[in-house]
Amino acid sequence: MFGCSENWVGKRFSHGLTTFLTSEKQRRALTARDALDGDAYEGRYEAWRERRWHDAALGLDASRMAPSDGGAGSSGGGDGGGSGSGGSGDDPYPWTTTTPRVPLGRTWTIPSTHETVELGRFDPMRAPIVTIDSGDVLRYVDTWTHFLGALQPGVPIEALAAMRLKNKGRGVHSIVGPIAVRGAKSGDLLEVRFLDLRTIDFGANFHNAGAIGTGSLPDEFADGHVHYFDLHGADGYVEFAPHIKLELRPFQGTFGVAAPGPDPISSVAPGQHAGNIDVKEMTAGTSLFIPVWHDGALVFTGDSHALQGDGEVNITAIETAMEEVLVQVILHSRAGYAWPMIETATHWLMLGMDPSLNEALRISLRNTIDFLSVQAKLSRDEAYSLASIAVDFRVSQMVDVNNGIHAMIPKSIFAPDFRATMSIV
Repeated sequence: MFGCSENWVGKRFSHGLTTFLTSEKQRRALTARDALDGDAYEGRYEAWRERRWHDAALGLDASRMAPSDGGAGSSGGGDGGGSGSGGSGDDPYPWTTTTPRVPLGRTWTIPSTHETVELGRFDPMRAPIVTIDSGDVLRYVDTWTHFLGALQPGVPIEALAAMRLKNKGRGVHSIVGPIAVRGAKSGDLLEVRFLDLRTIDFGANFHNAGAIGTGSLPDEFADGHVHYFDLHGADGYVEFAPHIKLELRPFQGTFGVAAPGPDPISSVAPGQHAGNIDVKEMTAGTSLFIPVWHDGALVFTGDSHALQGDGEVNITAIETAMEEVLVQVILHSRAGYAWPMIETATHWLMLGMDPSLNEALRISLRNTIDFLSVQAKLSRDEAYSLASIAVDFRVSQMVDVNNGIHAMIPKSIFAPDFRATMSIV
C-alpha cells in the first residue's frame, strides 16, 4: 500500500490520513503488515498528531499537515563572510517539537572557504562569520570533506592516516564557524532545528592502522582500510556490496557551540557544548538543544555523515560533505540546562558524554530523571523507575575520547494532551 521506504511514507502520508488510518485498531492491523514500514508510519502519525494539537492551540485550521508562519529577520553583523537574504516567509518544514513555533527569519548563506573553515578546532577567539538573530536560518553550502576537503575518492588509507598524524591535537573535521547569535548569554539554550540536509555524491568509511590506536578494536586490525561509496542513488539507498543496500540518513556528526573556557579545543571530543556527538537520530525534522557557554553562543559545524550505526565502532560513519545544510537557530533565554538534548517527532533524547562509558550512561540517566521529574511531574523515584522500564539507553559513539550515551524517551507513553505540555523550554 505505502511500500517499505520511510521516505515514501513521508511523501504519501498526508494523503492517507483517513478515519481508517487514525483508528487505533486499524493502525495496529496495518503496521503488522510486512509491506509497511511500521516505525516510519508511527513516526509520521505521531508528528501529525503533534502538529494538529499545535494548530488547535494556535486557533489554526487543524486539517493542515504543516501550518506556515511567515516572518522577516533583521540584518546580522559580523565580518561579511556570509550573505543574508530577507525573511524566509512561509515555513514548509514540519514542526516536530513541543516548543513554540518560531517563524523563519532572515536566511544567511555560509560557504566553505579558507576564511570560514578551520581544521579540527572550535576556537572561541575566531571572529564570527556573521551575527544572526534568533529565528534566522543558516544555509551552509558546498561544505568540505575531512582534512579541508582532501578526503576524495581514491585517496589511500595511508595518506589519510598521515594527514591525521600530521595534525595532532586537532580533529579531522572541516569545521565551519563560528556564527554568533545576537543576545545569547552563558546559561541560555540554543535550539538548532534541522530543516534539510543534502549530501554530495560520494562518501567514505575507513579505519586506521592499529598502531594509530583509533577505533574500538585497534589491536585486532593491524592494517588500515578505506571504502568509498557512490551516493548518487535517487532511491535514497547506498550499495555496500552487491547483496547489501543501506538506507541513507544524512546528518551532521558535529554541531555545537564554543565550549566552556577561553581556549580552542579539538573537534574530536563531544561534551556539554555538543560538538562531535555523532547521534544518528539528528536528521532533518529534529531539533538539537545546546547550552550556551559564551556570549553570542558561537556556532560551529562539520563532519557530515550520510549514514551511521549507533556506536560508530570503527571510528567513521559514511563520511561525506553536504551540498546544503539548512537549519533554523532559535535562542531561549536562561533555560538552565547543562547538557545537550535532542527532540524528534517520536522521542526526547537525553545525552551524556564521558571518557568512561559507564559514567556517560550515569550522566544520561541523571538527565533523563531530571527531565521526567520536571516535565512528567514524577518524583525522582518514579522517574528512575520509568527510565528503567520504558527508556532505551543507546551508545551514540565510543571512539571520540568522550564516549556518548543517549536515552530514548518515547513520546507515545504519555497521554496526547499531557505530552503536548512537555516542552523542553
